[in-house]
Amino acid sequence: MDLFVVPTIGFKLLYGFVIVRLDRRDLVWINVTTNPTAEWVARQITEAFPWDGAPRYMVRDRDRIYGTVVTRRLRAFGIRDKPIAPASPWQNGFVERLIGSIRRECLDHIIVFGEAHLRRILKSYADYYNRASEHPSGYVIDEKRFCWLGCDPAGSFRFSRARSVMD
Repeated sequence: MDLFVVPTIGFKLLYGFVIVRLDRRDLVWINVTTNPTAEWVARQITEAFPWDGAPRYMVRDRDRIYGTVVTRRLRAFGIRDKPIAPASPWQNGFVERLIGSIRRECLDHIIVFGEAHLRRILKSYADYYNRASEHPSGYVIDEKRFCWLGCDPAGSFRFSRARSVMD
């Protein structure tokens, strides 16, 4: 879990919050706020894992935003809190890589107008990211790389030149 900053067209700062499941690299939760607080982060954790889907561990950085409220919420869910070492973002590499992908593939090409606009953009990107990271088992690509045709946030999803390994 991590927070990142996004400027708007009016130079207002918005904060994006992401939670990534490490075992499958799924983007579990993404949301936006203008003022992140420990209570808001704790509520996001509750909304991200409403039923039995809570992980055993939660890796996070040592930001002050993750106060005692967040720690208590994690314990209430049975999640062990694993803060990384100070000034060591490489220890939370999957989330940092995802935030970099969000910036490179999405936010660097769009001017954000406000909180609702950014929320729509990030939800759309989350759908794209989770669909694009899936791949059918038993299939390989002729060119030894993935070729996604029409893989846009609202569009189609298919491979090109895929063949079965069994053939």
